[in-house]
Amino acid sequence: MEFINVNGKIVPRDEASIRVDDHSYRYGNGLFETMKVLNGKILLSDFHFERLFEGLYLLKFQVSKLFTRIRLEKEILQLCKKNNCESIARIRLSVSPGYGGLYDANEKLQYRIESWPLRASTMQLNDNGLVIDVFPYAQKSCDRFSGLKSASHLAYAMGARFAKENKLNDCLLLNSHNRICDSTIANIFWIKSGLIYTPPLSEGCIAGVMRKFLINSLSGTTYKVFEKHCQITALEKADEIFLTNAIRGIQWVRRFRDTLFGNVATKKIHDELSQRKSE
Repeated sequence: MEFINVNGKIVPRDEASIRVDDHSYRYGNGLFETMKVLNGKILLSDFHFERLFEGLYLLKFQVSKLFTRIRLEKEILQLCKKNNCESIARIRLSVSPGYGGLYDANEKLQYRIESWPLRASTMQLNDNGLVIDVFPYAQKSCDRFSGLKSASHLAYAMGARFAKENKLNDCLLLNSHNRICDSTIANIFWIKSGLIYTPPLSEGCIAGVMRKFLINSLSGTTYKVFEKHCQITALEKADEIFLTNAIRGIQWVRRFRDTLFGNVATKKIHDELSQRKSE
């Protein structure tokens, strides 16, 4: 039997429910964090909870004094233990500001925690490079909310469907300037002439935890990352491309449209980050 946490109470998944007037369901007004637990520890927890509480503040959620990082960490690990996935797990923490109408909301914060076991292979660099392309039917805005892990995830959901229908591993999303901002589940990096680039957050990409960790970790090394607008042509002329997220870490791209790539530098970066995360 699988269990989830609903507002601090662990219940069987089949017994869990959400009100139809919950703001995350009705309006897409909510946030979520996708985390990785390894050997009873939440990886990159500082970055995750920093992003979460900054998002709650930005969206003006009414946060109780009882809704703390310490409490959430404890409940996440308790749920992993209940679901027998303490060794390696994927966590989704979803938060809603409350329920009711658009102007008469009951602003009582609601949250749910889910956990699933992961394969150990998620710690390794992917053997087979990803095949990706651009999702052409949506553009993300570039505003103060675009970097949030928002429950309003339509462009990403449709991009993922497009990828599946076209036998792709992932799709890249465009912003309102017709430049690439990120993928359906990851941030994007490309390497050209020994330099690493990624779009700045002002381009509308999700403020990824692994993105932040990579930029901070490589600062001052030979692999320093530069933020730069990402045109489609820049990827077509790149030497290597890789994607990052909190679950899979780094994944190298084998093909973007008609261009093939290797992974020599990407593998070195992956090994460097793996060492730093274990320290």
